[in-house]
Amino acid sequence: MNDGTVILPWLVIRQDDNGNRYRVGRYATKAEAQRIADSLDDRGKEQLYWVERLNQNGAR
Repeated sequence: MNDGTVILPWLVIRQDDNGNRYRVGRYATKAEAQRIADSLDDRGKEQLYWVERLNQNGAR
């Protein structure tokens, strides 16, 4: 990481009650992403939140 690029391979994904999926954010660690997903999930809405990891070429 000599070029100042920060790697954020962990995504939090939200799926609404219509099945639409959105990226909520990108995070450096799985623990950080899971903490965000859990806090959003605790709000009691009908959306689903989960954590996914990007592979090295940027695909899920």
